[in-house]
Amino acid sequence: MGLLIRGFVLTNSPASQATLTVSPASDFRKALRPWLKPKIIMGGSLVFLLVFMGVLAPILSPYDPNLQDLTNTLQAPNWWGGAHFLGTDHVGRDILSRIFYGARISLVIAGTVVIISGVIGVGLGAISGYFAGRTDFFIQKVVEVIWAFPPLLLAIAVIAFFGQGLWILIAALVAQRWIPYCRVSRGQALSLRTRDFVDAARSLGARDTRIIIKHILPNLLQAAMVIGTFAMATAIISEASLSFLGLGVPPEIPTWGSMLADGRAYISTSWWLALFPGLCIIFTVLGINLLGDGMRDIFDPRLKRSGSGVG
Repeated sequence: MGLLIRGFVLTNSPASQATLTVSPASDFRKALRPWLKPKIIMGGSLVFLLVFMGVLAPILSPYDPNLQDLTNTLQAPNWWGGAHFLGTDHVGRDILSRIFYGARISLVIAGTVVIISGVIGVGLGAISGYFAGRTDFFIQKVVEVIWAFPPLLLAIAVIAFFGQGLWILIAALVAQRWIPYCRVSRGQALSLRTRDFVDAARSLGARDTRIIIKHILPNLLQAAMVIGTFAMATAIISEASLSFLGLGVPPEIPTWGSMLADGRAYISTSWWLALFPGLCIIFTVLGINLLGDGMRDIFDPRLKRSGSGVG
């Protein structure tokens, strides 16, 4: 027999001693509580909206994003049952459809950049911190050389040299964005390599590769997740900036940055051309940053101890 009291179960042992155990429901509520902060809920909702728009773009879009209708150019938004809810651009393309497909491109590019950058950066950081010595010196010198270039200028140089294309744009954005992962992972690996569990694995004959994969890398994932959220926001801004300059993906692929560039010439007469893609960029980056800030509050033990993560 047991008595359930506020999430705890009180049972009697054979020795008539009370044993206090925590119910699964209490564990779940305790684990869920940090994720219910306003910044995480708001940021997560905005990120979910981006994913929803990108994944379901073919279903949600009322028109083909590249369909031109020269008889309906620069139509103002019609929010009361009109054919074009957010209006049309200078060649009659539907703004709402292009925003949906632009969300898909932003999601694909930013997600791919974050994954590739994370794999490269965390891997090199773990190797650099674990082996230290000459290996660490060489990797950090490479980091310093690449980090010396302005990010946007380096991306422009890569695109100018290799030409335009989706994967070339991703490579241009990855070229420098793996460095924050590398630096943070290196610092953590330098600390982890002297821990008792690493020494124990080494004394049992485990190879360096196994120690890095089994013991070092799992302890680097939380920090990498936080870095990844902020890197995703940066990647979206960089992609939009390059597309605005005409150096992004090919012109037939709709992006928020190219929509801003198209609306630049009509900003004084057709405000909706630049307003709606600009708002999409603002709210997407805001949502990702809020989510990343909330995740940092949860995962950083220093913020937990100081209490600054409450909010």
